[in-house]
Amino acid sequence: MRRLLVALCMLVAPAWADGERAGNFDYYVLALSWSPTWCAIEGDARGSDQCDERHDYGWTLHGLWPQNERGWPSYCRTSERDAPRGLTRSMTDIMGSGGLAWHQWKKHGRCSGLSAEDYFAASRRAYAAVTRPEVFRKLKDPVKLPAKVVEEAFLKENSDLSADMLTVTCRDRRIQEVRICLTKELVPRRCGADVIRDCTMTDALLDPVR
Repeated sequence: MRRLLVALCMLVAPAWADGERAGNFDYYVLALSWSPTWCAIEGDARGSDQCDERHDYGWTLHGLWPQNERGWPSYCRTSERDAPRGLTRSMTDIMGSGGLAWHQWKKHGRCSGLSAEDYFAASRRAYAAVTRPEVFRKLKDPVKLPAKVVEEAFLKENSDLSADMLTVTCRDRRIQEVRICLTKELVPRRCGADVIRDCTMTDALLDPVR
């Protein structure tokens, strides 16, 4: 009976783990967030500077996340020193805030096994390598569309991607993020089963860039 209980606990245990050893992961997930969605759901209420119209943010870098074939590590143990404030602040141009960059380093960057400098440099390379469709930046008014349209737009602009290498997520009936799976060398690869869970909405809201 005890063995059965242990087996059941293992089946229902969370797929993520805190405090794992840095560098112990299978691939990366590059998460691109539609900034107007984040602002509508959270940022405006916080008075976030990211949501000020002068910034003109569209697809921002949410993070570069170490991922396993099943589950993901977080808040890993690492011998690397923490990211200095100047470094996290320097990521504002693509992440929207230095605070987000610091949080991403603590939760995900430490798990990469890289120094903070190398982790954020890899994040920039991964972000720059993805062509973000201009069509979404040209919106003048909010629209409702199938989440599949967002996926198809990214596939059209990025010939090295296929449908099993990215997923579109929704939140509060809005387009939230595009997540792209990459090898440790930042080459597109197939996503694991627990990552590729596409939003199936046919009328997801997409606000225009501010």
